Amino acid sequence: MPQTQPLETPQPVQPSGMPMVQQVQAPVEKKKDIAGLVKTIVIIVVSLVAVTFIGLFIWMYMQYDEAHTDVQGQIDIAVAEAKDKQATEMEAEFAEREKYPYKTFSGPEDYGQLTFEYPKTWSVYVAAAAEKGGDFNAYFNPNQVDAVGQSTINALRVTIRDKSFDNVVSEYQRIMNNRNSNLTVQTVTFGKDNSITGNRYTGTIPNTELNGFIVIFKIRDKTAILQTDSVLFETEFNKLLESVTFNV
Repeated sequence: MPQTQPLETPQPVQPSGMPMVQQVQAPVEKKKDIAGLVKTIVIIVVSLVAVTFIGLFIWMYMQYDEAHTDVQGQIDIAVAEAKDKQATEMEAEFAEREKYPYKTFSGPEDYGQLTFEYPKTWSVYVAAAAEKGGDFNAYFNPNQVDAVGQSTINALRVTIRDKSFDNVVSEYQRIMNNRNSNLTVQTVTFGKDNSITGNRYTGTIPNTELNGFIVIFKIRDKTAILQTDSVLFETEFNKLLESVTFNV
């Protein structure tokens, strides 16, 4: 039996007799998908870049904040250490000063401001401050100064007489010329820089029965007299002389 050929669908023809060719259009949805994919990729890339920059900014800020905190911390530590060091030095200085066995005496400015160191266990009594002229008198003794008199023993008597050195020397010379006097005199140098020259008298203190030492020296137009009423204080007296200063 003869095979039947399928019927062909007649193709439309143009008026000229040429067959018409149908134009196939690209799917619109496919173009939209590609454009959307590109946009998505761009958004993702931009987002990644933004996230990267934000992360970098956060990291850099954290590094700055950490460095700033560290520097401030170092400053705070340095300040605290400096304060601790200063406090320690002040405490050490105070402790050393407390161990130092001497105090400093300073006389009236108008009289040359006689200055020297004396044992911190001694008390001082200023009997005449010479604020209105005249003589300056001060007395020193361990613990307390007793009532001052010719028979009272004081570790130190300080007098600044409103008289010239030559006049005072003459007075002591007259005492030494008395046959009952056992005073002897010698020229001595003393003071902080060993530049002070004066007379040192040894023996019975004039007008008393006390044996001690007297040193006189010139301060401006006046005369300073340092006297100890007992040989028991000779060591302290000599040490005190080494520290004497005054304003010329």
